[in-house]
Amino acid sequence: MKLIHYKNIIVLSSLFLFALTGCATDGYGNKRPFTDAEKGVMIGAAVGVLAGLTTKNKKKKAILYGAIGGLAGGAIGSYMDSQKKDFEKQLQDSIRRGDITIDKLPNDVLVVTMTSQTAFDIDSTQIKPGFHDSMNRIAKIIKKYGQTHLSIVGHTDSTGSKSHNQKLSVKRAKSVYTYLAHQGIIEQRLAYYGMGEDKPRADNATERGRTLNRRVEIVIEPVREDDHNHKDH
Repeated sequence: MKLIHYKNIIVLSSLFLFALTGCATDGYGNKRPFTDAEKGVMIGAAVGVLAGLTTKNKKKKAILYGAIGGLAGGAIGSYMDSQKKDFEKQLQDSIRRGDITIDKLPNDVLVVTMTSQTAFDIDSTQIKPGFHDSMNRIAKIIKKYGQTHLSIVGHTDSTGSKSHNQKLSVKRAKSVYTYLAHQGIIEQRLAYYGMGEDKPRADNATERGRTLNRRVEIVIEPVREDDHNHKDH
């Protein structure tokens, strides 16, 4: 199966969503709201990711448009809102437990975040059998909403060497990619990438922070009609 090269992927961080809705921990390990300073750091990091990567996707999106077609401007918002509601309905138990979060970013992008604590054993790249039901539910919804592209992004905490963390994040993202492909998601819609420890969404100095940073995100972008205009000639 041919992999769409990672340099063409738009990787959108959900950092600022956690800044708005998440919690930090105090010196005793108790949850507390993020301070304004902490929110600023997380929002700034998210904006930096977007600014650096959103220009690298033109040719890929044009190719994908040719395979599945694109959505018209006025229909995109309701299409993605409907998809988000389906995720929330089908994954409500996992969301309630904190195993999965579903967030909507600007430009009608959805992010499905899975904690590695739930989906993977420590230092393992194999999806836990107990998480297969959730993965099957995710795949079913992705197949239903076929006019989207998925960037599967692995992240780690800062424990261990940078090289090891990078390789682990790639392999975990690839495991999710392969699982979805085996569920019948066409390869043109899928790409995977590992960010290692480089894009934390919380403080690696605390156990809670490290837990939040160990994650795999499925970034779901609508394919738009105007993506066709970006095709190289």
